[in-house]
Amino acid sequence: MQKSAKKNIIYSILLLLVVFMVYLYRQNKETVTSPISDNQKTVFSGKTMGTTYRVVYLDPGGRNFKKDIDSILVNFNQALSTYISDSELSRLNKYDSLVFESEYFYPVLKTSKEVFSLTDGAFDPTIGPLVNAWGFGPDGPSLQDSLGVKQLLERVGFENIVFDEKGVRKTETDVYLDFSAIAKGFGVDVVARFLSEQGIQNYLVEIGGELKGNGVNEKGELWKVGVSQPGEEGLANEIYSIVALENKGLATSGNYRNFYIKDSVKYSHTISPFTGYPVVHRLLSATVVAESCILADAYATAFMVLGMDQAKEIQKSVEGIEIFLIFNDDQGQIQSYVSDGLAPFLTSVAAQESK
Repeated sequence: MQKSAKKNIIYSILLLLVVFMVYLYRQNKETVTSPISDNQKTVFSGKTMGTTYRVVYLDPGGRNFKKDIDSILVNFNQALSTYISDSELSRLNKYDSLVFESEYFYPVLKTSKEVFSLTDGAFDPTIGPLVNAWGFGPDGPSLQDSLGVKQLLERVGFENIVFDEKGVRKTETDVYLDFSAIAKGFGVDVVARFLSEQGIQNYLVEIGGELKGNGVNEKGELWKVGVSQPGEEGLANEIYSIVALENKGLATSGNYRNFYIKDSVKYSHTISPFTGYPVVHRLLSATVVAESCILADAYATAFMVLGMDQAKEIQKSVEGIEIFLIFNDDQGQIQSYVSDGLAPFLTSVAAQESK
């Protein structure tokens, strides 16, 4: 009886140990698979850069950073907006040089130079005078004839901008900078960096359609964003495909939204720094995914200037960027192309709806 009792005690202890180990395993597994279970979802939006922004993040403390982000974006605009007459950028455009006052000017110049070089000048922030003249700047269209284009084209050239970490100067007085093709993407990165500094690991930041997603959403899934159907008269509100963002920035450039028609002629907002005219080709939109949204924004603009074939070539030669292109084929039908690295993260809406 004594031996049997001892065995029962030993078996009971072993059984308790096994139950305890299983409990620990399950607890540990739950922690790994549900890292956001205790987080509170915060969503807010506002206006900036002539458009809107939206921020979504998960935070255990449920903190609301709207006031902080609004303040950051006000300072950001004060540095880089051409619509604010006394911004740093506006003052540089009036004069020959500028000593940086904000932390934003140097990074945007540095990235602009990088993309300018790697796209052989397709991305060029000195295109500003032509952007304004064609009616996509602060004042409205001012071009009268082709001679005006030729004269303004002589003012375009990022090689006329010299800068370091302290300041910038123009080697040609009439050079005019316009960061509208990169500022929203950079603004997304600035807001994303702020959230990371506050310990936020799971967030989605969007400004005017440019985005950056980090971590996961409240369901524990990668953040998913839609790419619009290229089209006019409201069709662009329809979603063409869905992209899952794995700690990446995303930007889309297209000529199907920002345009105007004058004398039965359609003028798109993408101006070629090579010809001085709005681009005309079969590429309808270029979506770029990159480590940062500022890079995605700049390359998306460059690809809309260059067209589909050159966009493919550059994507293959530049490390860290993926592309999704929507274009018209020879019969005028909408088609798409996705680079190999982005394909696993992209789902067509038709495929999604058929599930």
